[in-house]
Amino acid sequence: MLSLPARAEDAAHAALTQVGTIGVPNPIEAANPLKPESGFKSVGDAFRSGIRDYNAGDKAGAVRALQYAAMQGHTVSLWKLGRMFAEGDGVDHDDLKAFEYFSQIADRYADESPGTRQAPFVSSAFVALGGYFLEGIAGSYVKPDISRAVDMFQYAASYYGDPDGQYALARLYLEGQGVPKDARQGARWLKLAAEKGHRQAQALLGNLLIMGQGVPRHPGLGLMWLTLARDASDADKDAWITELHDKNFAAASEAERKQALSYLEQYIRKKQ
Repeated sequence: MLSLPARAEDAAHAALTQVGTIGVPNPIEAANPLKPESGFKSVGDAFRSGIRDYNAGDKAGAVRALQYAAMQGHTVSLWKLGRMFAEGDGVDHDDLKAFEYFSQIADRYADESPGTRQAPFVSSAFVALGGYFLEGIAGSYVKPDISRAVDMFQYAASYYGDPDGQYALARLYLEGQGVPKDARQGARWLKLAAEKGHRQAQALLGNLLIMGQGVPRHPGLGLMWLTLARDASDADKDAWITELHDKNFAAASEAERKQALSYLEQYIRKKQ
């Protein structure tokens, strides 16, 4: 196993301190609060109703039910509402509302143990917050803050082993944003995410191996990772992965291509 660059509890303390001191009103209490007589028997009933409405295409009904559950601190409801506002999914796109929902998760549930059913939603919230701190939210109090972004990604990556957090942290190390530029450290985080099937991490790791950046040069292994990334990529969103694969494949020797195929077969057998 690759070693992690920071202790999880240190990252947790930093993340909790920063998210918990934003100094904004509770967005759940302000978001159309519903009373117990709203028709829902319980938090679980409201959540299930929200998911049924969402799957049936009734986004307004879904938001109403999920808000009721979120008011009671239901983690997945908070996360789903955050994603809906972040993506403009059935609601007006509103990054600030999304940020505030994700902040509620980080404030309330940062101590959630890895491996629980709630943990993926908590770690995802930290990754989302990292993205918002990285870029800021135009016209709002959320300004770019690279140190907070690093802490959010660090916590998700180290404590929860979140592949999105590991990929985001790797990118910061590769680019020298908020941390010293360190291709070796970036490659280590990419490998952790790549082993979990993160296609963007697989593509970047493959390219580093071919270039010999941060890792010993290994074209055959690099092509293997690029092939895995290409095969898992979304044609509409990941054109860069296909381009990176095709460029490196064209430049590879026949021996390197054969070696990549051998590594790929071994990798697939190991995962079965």
